[in-house]
Amino acid sequence: MYGERSKILIDSIRRLLRRNATSHLKKMVNKTHAADLSIVFRSLSIPDQKQLLDLIEDIEQKGVLFSELDEDTFLDLSDVIELDEIVEIFEHMPTDDVADLLGQLPEEKSDAILAKMKNEGSEEIEDLLRYQDDTAGGIMVTDYIALREETSAQEAIESLQKEHLDVEMPFYLYAIDEYGKLVGVSSLRQLVVVKPDTPLKDFMTTDVFSVQTGMDQEEVAKIVARYDILAVPVVNETNQLVGIITVDDVIDIIREEATEDILKMAGVGGEEFIETQSVTRSTRIRLPWLFASCIGGIIAFYIINHFEGSLAKLAYLAAFIPVIMGMGGNIGTQSSTIVVRGLATGRLNKGDTWSVVFKELCIGFILGAVYGTLIGSVAQLQYDTFKVALSVGLAVVSSMSIAALVGSLVPMGFARINIDPAVATGPFVTTAIDIISVYFYFAIATALLGI
Repeated sequence: MYGERSKILIDSIRRLLRRNATSHLKKMVNKTHAADLSIVFRSLSIPDQKQLLDLIEDIEQKGVLFSELDEDTFLDLSDVIELDEIVEIFEHMPTDDVADLLGQLPEEKSDAILAKMKNEGSEEIEDLLRYQDDTAGGIMVTDYIALREETSAQEAIESLQKEHLDVEMPFYLYAIDEYGKLVGVSSLRQLVVVKPDTPLKDFMTTDVFSVQTGMDQEEVAKIVARYDILAVPVVNETNQLVGIITVDDVIDIIREEATEDILKMAGVGGEEFIETQSVTRSTRIRLPWLFASCIGGIIAFYIINHFEGSLAKLAYLAAFIPVIMGMGGNIGTQSSTIVVRGLATGRLNKGDTWSVVFKELCIGFILGAVYGTLIGSVAQLQYDTFKVALSVGLAVVSSMSIAALVGSLVPMGFARINIDPAVATGPFVTTAIDIISVYFYFAIATALLGI
């Protein structure tokens, strides 16, 4: 439904641009959500993007549009916009979004923008830029509600009405002590149901889920998802409250991390998107990953070449190589995908290694026995030779059992040594399984058939 809606919107705006129907275009642009406009911008030329941007009347909508644009589109568009206009838009955006966009710009340009921004806003953004992009400090917002724990409920409500009207996440009120350290949190509901003269420390929750500035954004997302909270406070090394991370940012993190894992599992390095990368860059990203498959293929060639005598005597052995490698590769991918996803979502821990590996080995053996019997029966019907059928059946059992073992053991092993387990799922696991499957098949056939 959303894809069809986007297509209609893109076609309508293109048609109005061709006709130069500015008044109709202006109405449509200002009625369309910035997130939908960001999709339209990807398919337009730079001059057309600039024309649409100029037609947007609400400066805050321009800010939302900027934050929704992909990196390449934003960089191209920023080249045709006056610096003062960018500064004006940035001043109406959340500081965390501004920090993200400035991080995409050339250093010289981002410094010039910061120099033109109001001192208070630029200082907050510079503080955010000190942190790495993928850490809690890099994605937090510094606009939050924090009051002293002695503040009464009535005073807190008055503060919300007068001083915190534009706070991005007003659902939580954080309590701090005299040193700015986080000591508790209260929801708006708790605030309005207590007596007006009740101090925050009497009804706030002291068991606060917080994260430190250096925590990886993926771990932050897990905490928010696990405890179903709308925002998580960020503290420094001394437990002083320095910002919050809101659920909308967490949703973006989950999407980015899931996309990165999927791309890594496919063996494209976790950073390639077909519509945003050039041919040269995409080739450069894929080249080292495919090299692992190439090496594996060469090793498999030498294994087959080693058993050339067996193939010369019984050429039909080669007919079963694809199905044996395919069954092993499939179950290996299944096992590694389950393990990688389990580790990513926190359902599996590094300490579960041997129980997970044993379970996957048992599953691989059972499935191997089922499909080994089936494929062996086909070999028996085709060639009417029990030893060939037994060789094929045992090869399938071996291939699928070892594939399940490798598919679960390699990602768990990577996780234990703090290497991203997603990289193990693509070329490494499948290539290793192909080599092992071919070797065991010919070793078993040679031993049973006496060739």
